[in-house]
Amino acid sequence: MCLMKQLKQLKIIAAIPCLNTEQFIGGVLRKAKKHVDQLIVIDDGSQDNTAEVARAAEALVIRHVINKGYGEAIKSCFEAGKANAADVLVILDGDGQHDPDEISRLLAPIIQREADLTIGSRFLGNNVKIPHYRKFGISVITWLFNFGSKTKVSDSQSGFRAYSKKALESLLLSERGMSISIEILEKARRKGVVIKEVPISCFYPPSSLNLKTIRHGLSVAFLVFKIRLKESLFTKAKRNGRA
Repeated sequence: MCLMKQLKQLKIIAAIPCLNTEQFIGGVLRKAKKHVDQLIVIDDGSQDNTAEVARAAEALVIRHVINKGYGEAIKSCFEAGKANAADVLVILDGDGQHDPDEISRLLAPIIQREADLTIGSRFLGNNVKIPHYRKFGISVITWLFNFGSKTKVSDSQSGFRAYSKKALESLLLSERGMSISIEILEKARRKGVVIKEVPISCFYPPSSLNLKTIRHGLSVAFLVFKIRLKESLFTKAKRNGRA
């Protein structure tokens, strides 16, 4: 069966976590709408008109009254995907960094049953100019995640991902911050969820290294250790019949 026929048989939902993205979210939604059956925006306590712009673009808006953080927004994406009967859930950023026209790249491995979790990797192509400090930080975190594991990825921090129904139902998440990106991958590989990466582009506005960025990178690197240790101990206890 061709890919287009398979797509028509599945409900594809795009869920987009947002925080003060009034300037970008309308364009993101207009492009994403061409590739999915339903649009959902998780407005994580925005102080601008993100929610109003999203509703005008015919998106279902789920609003956090206060800012809860990236991890809670991603968990809301998962909950909304399951509540709205998604066969495939695509998550991408609402600030214009990701190109919604590349959604089809992430869908293909899942539709063709080659994977249950697809990651859009910024490191598989040659067309992404990542600021050097970001590239270094991502590379370190990804190396820490890959160390000692048979399942390896090139971009552990990518927020552009697609999940099959199997992945959605099997991944129970607890992290509240940016470390949820690592938690998802760690739990996926321990549960045997097949992961595949595809190349994507990514737009970065001009920025510079600052103390906040350094603290963020160090905190995520520390949490990689915590999550891997936690999952390893849980798996060992489960094998020994104590979980």
